[in-house]
Amino acid sequence: MKLSLVKPSVIAFLMAACFAAESLAADTAAKLTGDQALQRLVAGNQRFVNDRLEHPNQSIQRRLEIARGQEPFAIILGCTDSRVPPEIIFDLGLGDLFVVRVAGNIVEKAGLGSIEYAVEHLHAPLIVVLGHKQCGAVAVAVSGGHAAGAVAHIIKAIRPAVKESRSLPGDKLANTVRANVARMVKKLREARSLKPSVQADKLKIVGGHYDWDTGRVELLPEK
Repeated sequence: MKLSLVKPSVIAFLMAACFAAESLAADTAAKLTGDQALQRLVAGNQRFVNDRLEHPNQSIQRRLEIARGQEPFAIILGCTDSRVPPEIIFDLGLGDLFVVRVAGNIVEKAGLGSIEYAVEHLHAPLIVVLGHKQCGAVAVAVSGGHAAGAVAHIIKAIRPAVKESRSLPGDKLANTVRANVARMVKKLREARSLKPSVQADKLKIVGGHYDWDTGRVELLPEK
């Protein structure tokens, strides 16, 4: 069987369709400010805490609507822990969030590249670095334990937070989880690719801490 070449005109049409979908996707997100996007997350989490879930944007109609292009209004850099699914704890649905999940919610190259894409091409106005109670990756770093293989890269990235929180009173693990979130927020704010948007007030970057006993996401103080 012979394979025929795709005509240049067809390629051009497909590329134009992709850019049109991307533009359509970005339109809604661009209408929200970072503060407004954060308020929407807070409201969704409050519904989750109070067991008054609305399960928005989970219909067949929504699925077909976003098939034309995505329009997430917030980016979540979260941990891979199965008990911390962003769309559920913020009571949201299809196409609402652009989620990057890495153990220990660390900023690493592939994850940063994904975030850069969502900021530059989808114009999401908000990034939330979401840590959580009793994070296993942070616990290993706090204990001074060693990990084999690529996991060691994750523990290494968290260890500076262990050092920073060492003198703080209270629970060492809880303090380090929060310090780790704060470090990642700072790292994102200072990233060369994101800093211009932050300085122009087009991008808001904050940290959060999820307590799975209460279901509440606590926003960490902005520095």
